[in-house]
Amino acid sequence: MENKSARAKVQAFGGFLTAMVIPNIGAFIAWGFITALFIPTGWLPNEHFAKIVGPMITYLLPVMIGSTGGHLVGGKRGAVMGGIGTIGVIVGAEIPMFLGSMIMGPLGGLVIKYVDKALEKRIPAGFEMVINNFSLGIAGMLLCLLGFEVIGPAVLIANTFVKECIEALVHAGYLPLLPVINEPAKVLFLNNAIDQGVYYPLGMQQASVNGKSIFFMVASNPGPGLGLLLAFTLFGKGMSKRSAPGAMIIHFLGGIHELYFPYVLMKPLTIIAMIAGGMSGTWMFNLLDGGLVAGPSPGSIFAYLALTPKGSFLATIAGVTVGTLVSFAITSLILKMEKTVETESEDEFAQSANAVKAMKQEGAFSLSRVKRIAFVCDAGMGSSAMGATTFRKRLEKAGLAIEVKHYAIENVPADADIVVTHASLEGRVKRVTDKPLILINNYIGDPKLDTLFNQLTAEHKH
Repeated sequence: MENKSARAKVQAFGGFLTAMVIPNIGAFIAWGFITALFIPTGWLPNEHFAKIVGPMITYLLPVMIGSTGGHLVGGKRGAVMGGIGTIGVIVGAEIPMFLGSMIMGPLGGLVIKYVDKALEKRIPAGFEMVINNFSLGIAGMLLCLLGFEVIGPAVLIANTFVKECIEALVHAGYLPLLPVINEPAKVLFLNNAIDQGVYYPLGMQQASVNGKSIFFMVASNPGPGLGLLLAFTLFGKGMSKRSAPGAMIIHFLGGIHELYFPYVLMKPLTIIAMIAGGMSGTWMFNLLDGGLVAGPSPGSIFAYLALTPKGSFLATIAGVTVGTLVSFAITSLILKMEKTVETESEDEFAQSANAVKAMKQEGAFSLSRVKRIAFVCDAGMGSSAMGATTFRKRLEKAGLAIEVKHYAIENVPADADIVVTHASLEGRVKRVTDKPLILINNYIGDPKLDTLFNQLTAEHKH
């Protein structure tokens, strides 16, 4: 239980980081394209346009993250505080302050939240606007100074330490060993904490100097996941074999890595294949001096190629290909060596039995009154979006007027009638909503979704 609780806490932390970064990914990609095109080593070198690169990474992107983090904690006033505080850490350090913005944003939201609560019942009638504006201004000034004098320099020291440790690994040739940590953490749905918390900030720093960074590729390589799903497509059994082809397409082309996580959790030994695929892919990226100009989100092959700078396409394609082949070979070997022979009918029976058992509790309400279904995942952008779209289309074809949307855990709507989420996120979702939960292991093709669909169609026809 302690391990599960610790994992849930790290997931929640990763989800919060993601909620700060994901809404601003478009800005990061815009910066990446400008960098790839107009810096001296870019596709269309242009000294005039290249002047935009520095201010964007130094000021715009950190302030956007800080503002978003402030908004998550303290609403619109928190967003203003987060932006003000972030400027303090930016000016107080000499590097792109992404880690600092992830601290100052939520801190600013928290500060103004407590300030507003303290002043709530003490404001004389007619002075609300004056006091609200001045309280925000004074608190923002103090937070900005704190960021400039204390937090900025402290983050710079911590950032330098982490950067030097990882660079030491790179120079010593140990960079390919990072997947030993990354891959097990990813399948426990801790991928957001790793990417947004560690590799993205380091990658942005390196890209601002070199025009590209390998850190963007360490945990996001779609190759190992592709190899694993391809092996399940050819050598899997039952439900895993049937669902793998669709998952493979969406993972590799759509960049939704969460789709392969259930397959690894189902066959834990395949984590060896994922680690080996990740290590070999990273080794190839490093060998051929690969790198991306920005973080690929989602981590699809299209995003990889779009963010590959001039002269690095061989490294990108080779790293993805090698990761795929190694993962495929080892996963295939593991699946072929399995002694347990699971027939199609046994697999279907087990899945159906589990679905019925789970739905007994989940269906303890009238499905005929269901008007809104919320698909929920960590970030609310990837796997849940795909699941919601697929399920909504099924309902539309059946003629059911039920609203199906996707959300991050923190944004589950109060008016949702049913919440669909991954089983590993159950604890976190229960903390934010008391709505009936449908716990699944796969956002597409899960038997519980089929059961829910059949029950909804049956109820709404009466």
